[in-house]
Amino acid sequence: MTLAEAPSSRRVHEIDAVRGFALAGILLANIGFFADPGYAVGTGTMPITEGPVAYLVSTLVLTKFYILFSFLFGYSFTLQTRDGVNVKARMLRRCLGLFVIGVLHGFLLWIGDILTLYTTLGLILLAMRNISPRKAVITGCAVIGVMSVIWLLLAGLTLLDPAGGAAAVADPAAAAQAEALVTGGPLGFLIFQAQTYPAVAAMVWIGQGPMAMALFLFGLAAGRSRLFEEPERWARFVPRVKWVGFGAGLPAAAFFAWAPSSGGALELVALALNNVTSVLLTAAYVVTLLQVIKRFPAAGRALAPAGRVAASNYIGQSALCCLVFTGYGLALAGKLSPLAVMGVAAVIYAVLLGLSRWWLRGHRYGPIEYVLRRLTAGRG
Repeated sequence: MTLAEAPSSRRVHEIDAVRGFALAGILLANIGFFADPGYAVGTGTMPITEGPVAYLVSTLVLTKFYILFSFLFGYSFTLQTRDGVNVKARMLRRCLGLFVIGVLHGFLLWIGDILTLYTTLGLILLAMRNISPRKAVITGCAVIGVMSVIWLLLAGLTLLDPAGGAAAVADPAAAAQAEALVTGGPLGFLIFQAQTYPAVAAMVWIGQGPMAMALFLFGLAAGRSRLFEEPERWARFVPRVKWVGFGAGLPAAAFFAWAPSSGGALELVALALNNVTSVLLTAAYVVTLLQVIKRFPAAGRALAPAGRVAASNYIGQSALCCLVFTGYGLALAGKLSPLAVMGVAAVIYAVLLGLSRWWLRGHRYGPIEYVLRRLTAGRG
């Protein structure tokens, strides 16, 4: 899910493997909204923590993997700009093509689409492409810091009016209507999408935009420093990243998942803390994965094909979720237990891993990636 795929001669296979891993987290974070569309029109409370499965997903997955994709977006951007040939024109055309795909994806398949946000922020990254790694990191940290301060200020204001910060109450009627539309056939699902997508898209842009931009900048700095290409230069930091990431990140993630049940200032404090610690925990995930891949190369080879065609996998996840849960197919929304939903996620992920490997035996690019290349360069 990058603006442009690196030519095969310069592919960094560790990036593909990490991106393939990130796809699993994206699927786990999104599938709950397909399985129970009432969440999208209910309280708007995030994260979802009704039951142990949802609590674990909110703790270990939510907010961790979109920022990982954002980091990889920034890193991959540097791979595309190293040749310096028609960078601006090529990226502008690709952004436009990906934006159109994102809008179609949002209206037809998945209201939480992030492609439109990424392509818009990608234009900002394009304008900042000559920034130094040091300034990119400082700017990214400043963005995260400002967002955290805003949440803390809102928490302080909530203390002045505790009733105003009470936990939101779900609307059963709205949830039931959403489920009826989603499972009521293709037309009903499209009506639900048209009614819901604009508001949810605005929430995605506001809620995830600043963090995504910060991680774009971190990824740009990492790409300029060849983090994945020259891992031996950074190996001494790995134990520290794991200790800090898991040591601080896991308790903060558990607090983030629990806090919405109390509402008020605690929820806002948790959001402020999560802005910082989710980055630390995600970094710990990545260095741990890279260690696993180094010890068991087969794991990297299994994940990399999906990472090579990440945009196609992202769209494919939505399409398969729709076939399972909406009126496009089996219409099982609201009918499966949380554990069964996780089982569906595992099957979808395995199917897409297999399809990615099969597809790349005979094609250089994934279907969505090929369309983007035709849209932007007129070649395959």
